[in-house]
Amino acid sequence: MGDLRTVSHRRAVTRQRLVDAALGVFAEQGFGRTTVEQVCDRAGFTRGAFYSNFSSLDELFLAMWEQRSADMVSGLHTAFEERMPDQVGSVREAVEFALAVIPVDEDWYRVSAEFTAHALRTPGMRWVMAERERGIQRALLPVIERLLAMNGQEVVNRDALGQALVAVHDGTLVQCLVEPDDEVVHARRVDLFVLVVEAHTKESR
Repeated sequence: MGDLRTVSHRRAVTRQRLVDAALGVFAEQGFGRTTVEQVCDRAGFTRGAFYSNFSSLDELFLAMWEQRSADMVSGLHTAFEERMPDQVGSVREAVEFALAVIPVDEDWYRVSAEFTAHALRTPGMRWVMAERERGIQRALLPVIERLLAMNGQEVVNRDALGQALVAVHDGTLVQCLVEPDDEVVHARRVDLFVLVVEAHTKESR
């Protein structure tokens, strides 16, 4: 039994190192240009170690994506809880707080953009994208609602607001990454979020 646990632990460590290595390689090379050898070199393993854990780069890509997405959602929830203000004075203040907590990660954006395109081309994988968006909404909406309640606002349609927030975040993030030093781009991102939130909320009675 002890040997089995040792083998299982070793396998889990190997698998995790491959997943961790994959993010960097995919971000640098692009999924379509990445090879098994490149991932193995980054992780410090042989092809045999790779194929004892994954049947293909597609399977590794999906495992990396799902784990990273789950970690991101969990991290967002924790960050919001730890940094939640005692009060906010306006919708804009609530939006500015939320955007300050949400990380801007160029490597992850490169990978997620490629995965989106890959999922749209691959039958049966669109559900992964849909679940990712639902996960983000589940993490963000309760926090957004708490922030808005501090300012006497309530959400009119949770699903509509959740979808709109994800769409605005993904779209404006591209602009911020392309022009990271342009203050106008970042200011307009905040403006757009404020308009979206205001369109989906009303004053509490």
